Amino acid sequence: QVQLQESGPGLVKPSQTLSLTCTVSGGSITTSYYYWSWIRQPPGKGLEWIGYINYSGSTYYSPSLKSRTSISRDSSRNQFTLQLTSVTPEDTAVYYCASRPGYLLFRTTVTRADFGSWGQGTQVTVSS
Repeated sequence: QVQLQESGPGLVKPSQTLSLTCTVSGGSITTSYYYWSWIRQPPGKGLEWIGYINYSGSTYYSPSLKSRTSISRDSSRNQFTLQLTSVTPEDTAVYYCASRPGYLLFRTTVTRADFGSWGQGTQVTVSS
């Protein structure tokens, strides 16, 4: 039973970098063939897949966010992180980490059922 927990600042200033950490328990982030994802939900909108890092360290980012996104991991701490640079108020959303035990063809909008485990989500507001 994998458990995920997001952590990081709830308020970020425009032009700064949004940084979040997902701490994983109940399973290793290096276990074949798991994928570890960041997903966000702006107010009144659906779930947007930001990108992922997989069991071998390979990453993929949403084309619309690729230039601003970096996902990395610390295997010794069983954590993976999200960095989103040059944020604007349009980046305000609830941010989730999630996982699934295999590959899923990337699509911009996802559903809760696409991932087997979810964190509780953390509100991030971009405002000066």
